[in-house]
Amino acid sequence: MSVSYTLQLPFPSRIFPSRRNSIDRRLVNLQILHSSNESEQHTENDRNSRSQDQVILVERYGSGTIKRYVLEDDDLQIRAFLEKNDPTSKDSKGSHLSDPKLSWLPPILKEFILPAGFPGSVSDDYLQYMLLQFPTNVTGWICHTIVTSSLLKAVGVGSFSGTSAAAAAAAIRWVSKDGIGAVGRLFIGGRFGNLFDDDPKQWRMYADFIGSAGSIFDLTTQVYPAYFLPLASLGNLAKAVARGLKDPSFRVIQNHFAISGNLGEVAAKEEVWEVTAQLLGLSLGILILDTPGSYPVLVSTWACMRLFHLWLRYLSLSALRFNMINLKRARILVQSHVLHSRVPGCNDCNRDENILSWQRFIKPRIIFGVPVEEMLGGGRSVSTLKTLLRIYAREKYVLMVNQQRKDFEVFVSFKAGATSVSVLRSVWQTYWLHENLNVSEDLFDQLAKSLPRMDERFDEFIKQLDKSGWDIHQINLRVPKEISIDECLV
Repeated sequence: MSVSYTLQLPFPSRIFPSRRNSIDRRLVNLQILHSSNESEQHTENDRNSRSQDQVILVERYGSGTIKRYVLEDDDLQIRAFLEKNDPTSKDSKGSHLSDPKLSWLPPILKEFILPAGFPGSVSDDYLQYMLLQFPTNVTGWICHTIVTSSLLKAVGVGSFSGTSAAAAAAAIRWVSKDGIGAVGRLFIGGRFGNLFDDDPKQWRMYADFIGSAGSIFDLTTQVYPAYFLPLASLGNLAKAVARGLKDPSFRVIQNHFAISGNLGEVAAKEEVWEVTAQLLGLSLGILILDTPGSYPVLVSTWACMRLFHLWLRYLSLSALRFNMINLKRARILVQSHVLHSRVPGCNDCNRDENILSWQRFIKPRIIFGVPVEEMLGGGRSVSTLKTLLRIYAREKYVLMVNQQRKDFEVFVSFKAGATSVSVLRSVWQTYWLHENLNVSEDLFDQLAKSLPRMDERFDEFIKQLDKSGWDIHQINLRVPKEISIDECLV
């Protein structure tokens, strides 16, 4: 099924950051808007006229929807044909989640429970293992629930009523608290699983911040014991979110340590360090609890210890020296090369990396995966699209400076087949433009000028990265999968 609409230029002047949810929402609204009987009657006519017009590019969305930009004969306007994904079509066969065993699952659920790129991104035995692991974990938690009831009864819960029902009821409340908390881990793992490889130091630090917030709810239960279940559940939810951030992040860090392929041994020795610290911490905590003191003293002691804990966590993460290039480190490396024609080593770059900063607040601002309509905003003629495609004919991306903002900002859309190197090249071009852009000159001339400058220096940039100890074969710059474009001959 396809629907068509005409893009009258100029485009709307307001530019929105590219987000997958907003993209999907626009697509749904667009389909509803053009799903009337009148549009369906003209579908066949649209298809016939499309063959006589010139297709400029094809924009593919992660949901499988395709938008074709067609230049009409009068050369004054663009028509865009939006086509729903057909599971049996040729275009859908390359879906990164296509697998005959799971064809009955909705795409949104596949993306939530399976790694990006499945099945090609994991080993052949992954699915069978996970299908068997799931009932294994279910039976384990059933046993945990039963054992919890016995433990609570053993320590006196329900002793005043003299029945086992009170202990069972207390166990249900306790396990319900754990269950509510587990929702946080479910959400983090399903929705944000692709973040941890990029910046494990940042997410490990955020895990401690969120865990600290959860502990505040636990402390409050002593003041409001009647609200134990909701307060403890909120605390568990926050701490479960923290654990959902902590565990994957630390696995990436452990993999960084295991340079000899000895990941199992590194993890085992980490357990020795952690258990030793746990026993020592529990002992000191018991001493503190045995010391007479009021509730405010207890809270003050916890606050001091927690702040000290967060500071130590920050120092420990700052001590990590990754030789893998992520987006934060790529920015530091590229800026140094553009300004000084050299790149810092792993130690210097990791020391300068800001663990807590968000990408959206780092200058110059780069927005990846922007739809073509947003990239062409601001009252330009249809020739803008042709010009951009001609300028970036040899690149796997299209970069445009957002002239709707006073501060420097660029939009980047990636073509089919783009790699991490494509992302790195777009970052290099961004920093060159940030340093050399002249607002009084024609923007497209400067875009075209920046590419030869990048070609002249990029190979030397890669060589300097290799000499400085960076792993140029593991450039962890993720290409957005929400939108990709296929250019056509113009």
